[in-house]
Amino acid sequence: LAVKDPTAVERANLLNMAKLSIKGLIESALSFGRTLDSDYPPLQQFFVVMEHCLKHGLKVRKSFLSYNKTIWGPLELVEKLYPEAEEIAASVRDLPGLKTPLGRARAWLRLALMQKKMADYLRCLIIQRDLLSEFYEYHALMMEEEGAVIVGLLVGLNVIDANLCVKGEDLDSQVGVIDFSMYLKSDDDIGGKERNVQIAAILDQKNYVEELNRQLNSTVSSLHARVDSLEKSNTKLIEELAIAKNNIIKLQEENHQLRSENTLILMKTQHHLEATKVDVEAELQTYKHSRQGLDEMYNEARRQLREESQLRQDMENELVVQVSMKHEIELAMKLLEKDIHEKQDTLIGLRQQLDEVKAINMEMYQKLQVSEDAMKEKNELIGRLEDKTNQINATMKQLEQRLQQAEKAQMEAEAEDEKLKQEYVNKSESLQNEFSQKEKQLLQLETDLKIEKEWRQTLEDDLQKEKEAVSHLRTETQEIIALKKEFFKLQEKNKQLKRICQDQEAALQELASKLSESKLKIEDIKEANKALQGQVWLKDKEATHCKLCEKEFSLSKRKHHCRNCGEIFCNACSDNELPLPSSPKPVRVCDSCHAILIQRCSSNVP
Repeated sequence: LAVKDPTAVERANLLNMAKLSIKGLIESALSFGRTLDSDYPPLQQFFVVMEHCLKHGLKVRKSFLSYNKTIWGPLELVEKLYPEAEEIAASVRDLPGLKTPLGRARAWLRLALMQKKMADYLRCLIIQRDLLSEFYEYHALMMEEEGAVIVGLLVGLNVIDANLCVKGEDLDSQVGVIDFSMYLKSDDDIGGKERNVQIAAILDQKNYVEELNRQLNSTVSSLHARVDSLEKSNTKLIEELAIAKNNIIKLQEENHQLRSENTLILMKTQHHLEATKVDVEAELQTYKHSRQGLDEMYNEARRQLREESQLRQDMENELVVQVSMKHEIELAMKLLEKDIHEKQDTLIGLRQQLDEVKAINMEMYQKLQVSEDAMKEKNELIGRLEDKTNQINATMKQLEQRLQQAEKAQMEAEAEDEKLKQEYVNKSESLQNEFSQKEKQLLQLETDLKIEKEWRQTLEDDLQKEKEAVSHLRTETQEIIALKKEFFKLQEKNKQLKRICQDQEAALQELASKLSESKLKIEDIKEANKALQGQVWLKDKEATHCKLCEKEFSLSKRKHHCRNCGEIFCNACSDNELPLPSSPKPVRVCDSCHAILIQRCSSNVP
């Protein structure tokens, strides 16, 4: 009998215990009908079983004083793999009563169960086998398939609501012993199948409701994103509407101005007509009083009336022209708005085309990679087919050799038959029997030959099909090479655009450096001006002695003032002179700051 691996037996036993504890916990919790506390016995046994499962195959780590073997190390890894577990790890570290790593691990398991995310956290841990190998042996439960089965069973615990008080509980000194009496069957369990069916239906309903909630949460998040995008587009449309309203208000103001001008022109024409009417009436009265020159006055009045009527018609024509101009302006504004919208649409289209070109580039690159993989696979297939054809040719050669051997055997048999007929006439019956056997062998050989010929034909057909497939693959490779060339061209264009962009960025950086230098110079000039503003000229009464030689000023020793530092020197001490192109004589310069000295008069003004 083959000896079983003890680690495999341990894993199987732990898996069975986990199944029993999870099943018993779910059934008892649903029959209990309330949120579970930390004193609930099936829940305590579940945590003990989980602790044993996590401890199986755990590597022993050497510490400073002794050997250490705790499950807090792998559980602490979940924080890096699953960002939502950071809150649990931080709260476990902040708990004041926990002193050992085992106590922290037990608190972590309880908090994960309350969050209903224990299965998700352990699934992330099991996927990373390379990280788990630092903490577990290769034969550990968490490194084998049983760990994945236990994680799948833990998903069922999401139907349980637990309210566990971790803060005041002594988790460091608890003893983890499995109570097997809870999992032994009784008469009540045998008769409670209907209750188990009801519990399973309730569990399925709860899982369905949780899935619905998750889907609804995802739809709500997508709807929120749509609402945000719609609000952004709405704000843009409101801004465009405000701009259009401003344009309409401007056009209405222009319309009012034109109408006011039109009314002014009409008023002027009416006043002019009234004046002409008054003149005509006066002329008529004068005609009544004196009839001299009546015809001439009548003709002049008639001519003036014609001129005024013509002026009125001209003004009306101008009004019509202005109205038409106004309509043309409105049409032009509408056309401008259409052009602006079309340009915006073209800009959006160009951006979309750019995005499509980028997506096409990515697709081409992906297709290239896929085609290269397909080429490799097809080359391997071609190699395999060539090996098959070589094998078939070898088998054909072997069959031909067998045929030749059979023909030789037939010839030898016929020769032997003739000899035996000549030598042994009495043994004809035995020879006939042997001949019949030989004929049967010949028939078998002929049937074998026919089968081999048919097989050869099928193999030749397969070879032709494979050749056609190879030609098709060659055409595909040529297409892939063309696609590669196009991709390389696009890459070169992309590189050129990147170079242009880099050149522009370098030019911008140079401009920015020049601007910063100019700003620094301006600030230096401002600081110098501020420093100069704080200095004050000394009065003549106060400036009585030279700053260098400390002698009194007189007619021979005149005062010279520095513009920059404000010091006063005599003409004997300020001997430094500097020639300037603007002045014919050299200028005296200050000894300390080398600024131009000014001779002071009797007043306080330089």
